[in-house]
Amino acid sequence: MLATEESLGRKTVKEYFNPSFFRTNMWCFWRSMFAFEDWHSVAEMKRYMERFMHLMPGMPKLKGILFSRYNQYESFILPLKKWLEERHVNFIFDAQVEDLNIDITGNKKTVKAIYLKRSGKDEEIVTTEKDLVFVTNGSMTENSTLGSMHQAPVLNREEGACWKLWKNIAKKHPDFGKPDVFCGDIDKTKWESFTVTCTDSPIADYLAKLTGRDPFSGRVVTGGIITFKDSNWYMSVTCSRQPHFSNQPKNVLVLWAYGLFPDRVGNLVKKKMSDCTGEELMTELLCHMGLKSQTQEILKTVNVIPCMMPYITSQFMPRVKGDRPAVVPKGSTNLAFLGQFTEIEGDCVFTVEYSVRSALTAVCTLLQLERPVPEIYPAKYDIRVLVTAMKTMYPDGQLPASKILKKFTQGTSFEDLI
Repeated sequence: MLATEESLGRKTVKEYFNPSFFRTNMWCFWRSMFAFEDWHSVAEMKRYMERFMHLMPGMPKLKGILFSRYNQYESFILPLKKWLEERHVNFIFDAQVEDLNIDITGNKKTVKAIYLKRSGKDEEIVTTEKDLVFVTNGSMTENSTLGSMHQAPVLNREEGACWKLWKNIAKKHPDFGKPDVFCGDIDKTKWESFTVTCTDSPIADYLAKLTGRDPFSGRVVTGGIITFKDSNWYMSVTCSRQPHFSNQPKNVLVLWAYGLFPDRVGNLVKKKMSDCTGEELMTELLCHMGLKSQTQEILKTVNVIPCMMPYITSQFMPRVKGDRPAVVPKGSTNLAFLGQFTEIEGDCVFTVEYSVRSALTAVCTLLQLERPVPEIYPAKYDIRVLVTAMKTMYPDGQLPASKILKKFTQGTSFEDLI
């Protein structure tokens, strides 16, 4: 917490912490909630600790997680798309932006043209300083592939279009970042997830018994993810509020699961997770859920779709200042970057809020609006948050020398703090 990001540099979590740390419940909760690996950036972990310090007391029960009514596509993307279309925003599909023509004169940077391929044909869109160009540099979901109940997903190692675009832009100036830092090691940025669609399935009874609530009630079911600590794949599963889709039949439940170690062999299924079909993934999951004896019965009631994501944790890779471009690079007149691979001081990636904050910053800066971007909650400067978080870290909930501290604070306004 006291170390600066500059002093941490590109150190990994494993390089910074003692081996004993990785045997703690703290690390278990941390990996479960945020999908961190020990080769990820310790500087990013520091940001997470500072950003979510006020949620530490609820971490054992995964409190503090907000859920949308339906899946995020229907809850966020479709309403926004409709709102934009009502304002005559034009969405162009079957098009791939490949490069930008950026005029760099002194400290001034101006996009002069957008080069793209549409329906297989090269095109050029000429731009001026009055045209604002917003670029999503890099993508966590680029080149994701799907499998099926009887087929494993194939890992796509090709260079994705989004990364290719960023690489082409980055060649023009150091201010535009270093994409290879994030997309250069797929084996450290990938993991696999899968959806489970259950129709009239015994899993509904299992969830009701496990959570104490009817999974069809319209309330949040598991309240977060359930992680199986002894899983070789470090597998987790969750059941969000149902229905998960607005047109979902009343007798259907949708679960989502993932594994952090897709190259490891399963506990029951003696294959790498990445080589498993949907049926095999479900077989392994049921074993950890304690439903091994019901496997054949349950498999008849589910459809499992695996998804391999080569870059899903690329935003966590070790980095230093300059590896990610500023939302609006120095001297830019009409160019801004958006998303998880921009630099926003004090905020942490892998959140919807990070992407939204980058967009707010981009618009307010390029349009020179006086409207301030909402500040990040400064939890690390709140003594109440600091003390509560420290107490949570100790098994008995007591700070070292707490009796002495209570004696000194007794009868003062700080008495309740200790």
